[in-house]
Amino acid sequence: METLTFKQAMMNDVTNVFFNPGEFADTHTIDGVEMTAMVDDVEHIEREKKMKSSMDGIYARQILLYVKASEFGPLPAQGRVLKLDGKTYSVVDTTDECGVYTITLEANRSR
Repeated sequence: METLTFKQAMMNDVTNVFFNPGEFADTHTIDGVEMTAMVDDVEHIEREKKMKSSMDGIYARQILLYVKASEFGPLPAQGRVLKLDGKTYSVVDTTDECGVYTITLEANRSR
């Protein structure tokens, strides 16, 4: 039996654990395409505690989206408009962490 390298084991975990709908991930519609992704609710709650208010009743809501690069396609550019589950957001920041995109999304919302 061949021993897996650390990178091979990590990629197995990404596919079979983190992006497994029975474990962490859910199906989301991103720009009209259904794909397996995660929205970081814990980070979202922490960020909402620190809402950036631009005027009375309006705030910038930020969420973190994790998606496999192989499902999403090219890493989105900052400022790009992205639709997540029917809501429109702007891409604030993106990183590619070993084939997993972490995408920070922001939208102005009212209270």
